Amino acid sequence: MKRDDETGDMAGNPALRRVLSRPHGPELLELMAEDLSGGDLTTLLLEVFRRRADRIAPAQVMRRYRTDRFVAPAPADFTALRRTENALVGALPAGFEMLTLAPVLPLAAHSAVASVDPRKVIATVRGSEVAADPTNALALEASSRRALALAEDPRSPAPVRLAASQRVTRAQHFDAPGMLAHFQIFGLVTAGRDTGSRAFEQQHLSEHLRFAARALSAAGARRTRIRLTCLDDAHRPVVDRVRAELAALPDVSVTEDPERDAGSYYTGVCFKIFAGVGDAYREVGDGGFVDWSRLLTGNRKERLLISGFGVDHMAEYLASPTAG
Repeated sequence: MKRDDETGDMAGNPALRRVLSRPHGPELLELMAEDLSGGDLTTLLLEVFRRRADRIAPAQVMRRYRTDRFVAPAPADFTALRRTENALVGALPAGFEMLTLAPVLPLAAHSAVASVDPRKVIATVRGSEVAADPTNALALEASSRRALALAEDPRSPAPVRLAASQRVTRAQHFDAPGMLAHFQIFGLVTAGRDTGSRAFEQQHLSEHLRFAARALSAAGARRTRIRLTCLDDAHRPVVDRVRAELAALPDVSVTEDPERDAGSYYTGVCFKIFAGVGDAYREVGDGGFVDWSRLLTGNRKERLLISGFGVDHMAEYLASPTAG
């Protein structure tokens, strides 16, 4: 019997309906999705793709290379990307550790805690998925380190600060110009324990936003605009204190955006970062508090703040003629 979510998938997915309309289509889907173990499914898929690869000629590979949006080189200038990335790395506060992340994550790493539709990421035949955002991998690593700290001291408040720059791939198709299947994201996360009075939230939100202002200035922005959204009244003091702390920063404006749709996973406070050049601004960063570390560690006292910056967008915008 089909589950409700499967019925919905078929209703909105003509390609899936076409496949399942073939003889034994539903039985094949049930076998692969439910009946086979992970190891057996991997074995089967590896053989399927081995056979398909054996039939592909070099000319077909070339045709695919010319038409597949996932494999084409990025249009971004390498020197501009590197310069922007260096500005981000150089602006990191003391205590942050830069990691070199793997290009893949465990299957469901993006959907189990972040509520991302699995069809928006690229699954592999080996039970993993291609990285779609470095903050997911950083959250896994930070939560793993926090779990080890809690095993030694159940009340350990020691924060874990991690950052990474990673080229990621997303499967959904965007028609807007400049929207790529793969792009560079600079991400940072801070994981720790609730110490009372929203002290964790205030301290680390201020740190992430100060980093954003420094990084954008170093990358060539003339001004930085930060828009905060308070998602519940309990975090109102955090927003007010952080706005007061950042008020003296030169060329930085901090405003509130109460109408923002915060999506499905931010909690407490979220924000957007805009780089200003000339009279215009462009959104280059996004972040906020999430419950991922609570879910990953099983500890309701755990807290996690994430930030992400589009390196391609920053490089293109801040290296444009108007940036001078």
